[in-house]
Amino acid sequence: MNRINKVNLFTSLKDYMFIILGLFLYGLGFTAFILPHEIVIGGLTGVGTLVYFATNGFIPVAVTQYVCNLLLLSVAWRIVGKTFVLRTIFGATVISLAIGIFESIFMHLEHPLIPDVSMSAILGAILCGIGIGVTFVHNGSSGGTDIVAAMVSKRSNVSIGRTMIFTDMFIVSLSIFLPFDGDFESRITARVPVIVYGLVITFIVAYVTDMIINTNRQATQFIIFSSKWEEIANRVNQEAHRGVTVLDGEGWYSKQPVKILMVWCRKIESVTIFRIVKSIDENAFITQANVNGVYGKGFDTMKVKMKQKKLKQPEV
Repeated sequence: MNRINKVNLFTSLKDYMFIILGLFLYGLGFTAFILPHEIVIGGLTGVGTLVYFATNGFIPVAVTQYVCNLLLLSVAWRIVGKTFVLRTIFGATVISLAIGIFESIFMHLEHPLIPDVSMSAILGAILCGIGIGVTFVHNGSSGGTDIVAAMVSKRSNVSIGRTMIFTDMFIVSLSIFLPFDGDFESRITARVPVIVYGLVITFIVAYVTDMIINTNRQATQFIIFSSKWEEIANRVNQEAHRGVTVLDGEGWYSKQPVKILMVWCRKIESVTIFRIVKSIDENAFITQANVNGVYGKGFDTMKVKMKQKKLKQPEV
């Protein structure tokens, strides 16, 4: 096994370890701080929560979540591709396992770990957001809303966090229909605060997720100086699937001609570029800069309305 294969194997193992860590953080945040207060959140976890309370705890959240994930993946197969689906099956299995384990622990306690609903909800939301963010940074997926976000991102420039918000708000609102003993007015009085908590959690999770994975309009620009520029350019094309511009330059100190590589990529892909360069030339000189937007093939589409020219009236 050569050095490059060893590096790739180590990177893959590290990614899967962080994916597992991120998903278990999500499972901990949800089952320890959100579920005990009977708050319905977004995603398939929220769907599982609805079924859990509708059946009085007979059907575990993890079971409903896993079944729905498999159904969604069967629909998304052609849209997002085989690689994403296989990786998501792994993530969906791990997150269902994590929720199932923690649910059997924290839902059998006499009272929630943090009795105050507000603090418990905020802490749980932050843990869930960090967990999803860590999972995405390491090329993983937790399934559920992530599948919907991946399908939407194939057709538009809407961020993952924004897609999560729109999808999850609908799921959270369905908690108004959970079984309740009392008249309609009492149902509204009891359920609205829970819905508000669920919406707040949804926004916090989406915001923290976006902060972690840097899913926004900003992109990253790399300028790379290396004597092994050709090998780096080929690897960036083949592995990162990004274009490379090769410029001619001259080192003023050495008075020698040099090749300069310019690469633009999403922030989430910047780690991949660093890994490629480091595996080839550890002495390469690299500059990294954030740019407000990159528009064109492979990036964002310019959505600007052009002013229509007024037609001149013919002279009479």
